[in-house]
Parts: sequence; C-alpha cells; structure tokens
Amino acid sequence: MPTLLVKNIHRLVTMDATRREIQDGALFVRDQVIEQVGSTAELPQTADEVLDLQGHILLPGLVNTHHHFYQTLTRVVPAAQNCELFNWLQTLYPIWANLTPESIFVSAQIAAAELMLSGCTTASDHLYVFPNGSKLDDEIEAVQAMGLRFHASRGSMSLGQSQGGLPPDAVVESEADILKDSQRLIEQYHDNSRHAMLRITLAPCSPFSVSPDLMRESAKLARSYPGIRLHTHLAENQSDIAYSLATFGLTPGDYAASVGWLGEDVWHAHCVQLDDRAIQQFGQTGTGVAHCPCSNMRLASGMAPIRKMLNQRVPVGLGVDGSASNDGSNLLGEARTAFLMARLRELDAAALSAREALELATVGGAKVLGRDDIGALAPGMSADFIAIDLSRLEFAGAGHDPVAALIFCPVHRVDYSFINGKKVIDQGRLTTVELEPLIERHNRLAQQMAQ
Repeated sequence: MPTLLVKNIHRLVTMDATRREIQDGALFVRDQVIEQVGSTAELPQTADEVLDLQGHILLPGLVNTHHHFYQTLTRVVPAAQNCELFNWLQTLYPIWANLTPESIFVSAQIAAAELMLSGCTTASDHLYVFPNGSKLDDEIEAVQAMGLRFHASRGSMSLGQSQGGLPPDAVVESEADILKDSQRLIEQYHDNSRHAMLRITLAPCSPFSVSPDLMRESAKLARSYPGIRLHTHLAENQSDIAYSLATFGLTPGDYAASVGWLGEDVWHAHCVQLDDRAIQQFGQTGTGVAHCPCSNMRLASGMAPIRKMLNQRVPVGLGVDGSASNDGSNLLGEARTAFLMARLRELDAAALSAREALELATVGGAKVLGRDDIGALAPGMSADFIAIDLSRLEFAGAGHDPVAALIFCPVHRVDYSFINGKKVIDQGRLTTVELEPLIERHNRLAQQMAQ
C-alpha cells in the first residue's frame, strides 16, 4: 500500500472534533486514508512520497453542496444579466434546451476544474435538464476523469407551463421516466462504502417544476436504498414563497414537510426566505441547507439567515450554485462571501467568524452530504486536503492569524490539492486534464448553444 508524508507544514488546520491547529504539522497517508496527524517531529520521517510544505497552510479539502455544472455554458447571457430568479430561468430555459451529451461532458469538466483550483475536493452537482439524448452518465464520466469526489444528483422537471409549472414543456420529462432512470442510476453507480468517490442523489428540481407526487415517490425510492440522499431548491426568493402559497396553500417549509422532505437524508438549496418555524423544524429533524450567497446576491433573492440556522443546529454547507447565477465556481471565495454576508445581514461584526466560515466549507458541507469520512483531517479520514503558500501577495502582513487570513483575504487558487490521496493540483496547476484545449472546446459549444 503506497504511503505519503506531508511535513513541515507551517499551520495544519485539522477541523477535527477539538479543532486542533498544529504548528510545524505533518500528515501520514497510507492507501488513500489518513493514518497519522501531528507535528513533523512526531510522525514517520520516510514514505513512498514525501512533500515538504514549509511556509504553507494546510486544511481539509472544501465541500461544495450545490451547483449546476452545465451552466458554465451560459455565463453572463445579456438578456439574463438583470433578472430575478423566475425571469432569469425563463430567459435561459430555451438555451438549455440545446444541451447535448458533449456539452454536458465538457461543461462538467470546466466546472470541476474551477472548483478544484479553488480548493474543492468533494462536490455535489444538480443536473435537471436532459435534452437531445443527454444523461447523467455524461456528467459522471466527465467528473471521474477529473479526479473529483462526486455526488451526482439526478435532477428532474416534470411540470411544464401547460400544467402550471415554470419551465417550457419542451424541457420536462414524464414522471415515470424520471423514476425509472433514477432507479437505474442508483443501481449502476451509487457507492455507499466509506471513502466512496461517487454517490447518487435524487433531486426533483423545485416546487414550481415538479409535482408533489414526484417529490413523494422520489423520497420513497431513495429511502428504499442505503445512503441515497434527497436534494431540491426551496424558499429561494419571494416569488418562490408566493408560488408555494398560491399553488399548495403552504409555506415552503410546510410544503417540504407535507411531501416527506425533512430529515437527516435531505438538504435544500438556498432557503433564503425560510421562516423561523421552518428553521426550528430543520434543526429538530437534521434537515440540511446549501447556502449560496453569491448567487443569492446576483439574483437579488436576499440574504439567508445563516446565523439563525446555526443557532438552531441546522446542518449548513456552502454551494457556489450554477455558473449562470454566480458566475464562477470559487469555493474559497464563496466562504469569504458567506462570512461577509452574515455580518451584513445581522449588522454584527461578530455574526460569523472566519473559522466558522471555514467550518461551513469543510465539516459543515460534509455533514450536509451525509459524510463522516471527509471534511476533517484525522486518522481514518479520506486523504482529501489542500495547501496554500503563505508567502503569496494576498497574505502580506497577515501573519498574525494565517487561518483567519484564508477568509479575510481574497484567495483565488490553492497551491496543492490531494483527493483520495492523489495529487490533483501541483504548484497551482491542475494535473488531470489540459485546460487550454478544454476551454477552447467549451467556448465553441457555448457559442453553438446560444445560436
């Protein structure tokens, strides 16, 4: 079994149960799993591979809990630049109807590359549009080649405009087909073992694009298999609230409860307008939230009450959301934005600390995805970790607290990233794919889609 020693780390941020931060730290990995964590002097001095990270800060790999990879193809579309959620969607649905298996594959690799370069080692993606023969398999194949730990969400839309939904009829599927394909994907791909690199989630898109029956049947199907989680959008903005009240006679929180979408196996994206009673219920049931501050600001949806959620013990992770509403995939940047937004929302400079923001990005995201093998650096955990050189320009003068500097100071890229013990970022360069031809291919496909 191959071994890896990472030593002389200026500061090793474990995010373990005691939140240890180790000066002159070291990690010892055997066969993709962390075996020892401590000071350099305490750990073995040799291994099959040795990496000296003097002058670097090292922390667990970041976890992205909500994204739409395919949307890298429709960044900054002029007609959608100044729209709120519903108009934004109605502008982009016709373009997304031109997706192909190739465009899903290429956009997934672009999104994964952005995430990985910004420190992400595990990501969940929500793909809910399947035109022109596209399948979730196209995305899975693309991400596996990138080396990213992946939770692939089989999204769906079944309620077209003719049935009172928001999306055009051309981009929806029958519910029977959705459930059949969901079962196929679970049985073909889902790995519920510890340190799994691929898991499947069932993710009907939103209350305004699927029926309550599909929500209930998806939950029933997911819960008939071990480790399958449920994900959707909820309470994203005021229009979302109004739709829920007009259509179901229920607030979003009550609607989620009515279709069986509360529990430790469920997480909802956004929850910007979730009321206090629902927040309390989420905390009591262990229902998770993917907080997406950049997208919420971009679409003027509001500021999610993250401090309230944390106080009520709601599991909260971060999501960069789709690249047509962010319009990027910098997960470390998203943590900084969450930190700043919480302080602004509460008008309290202590509303969220830098270390709490890092917790959202690591152990918080791991809990939301139902993982106890990522998000922290401790014996028995997956060897997913990132390192950043503290001698970089953005950290000049920040030596007082290099851990807090990761959030207070804008950081665009990591210097090293290991996923499942494999080096995927080496001195700031992605090792698994050549970016220049990938970008050129992606841009050609984006132009074709828009025509």
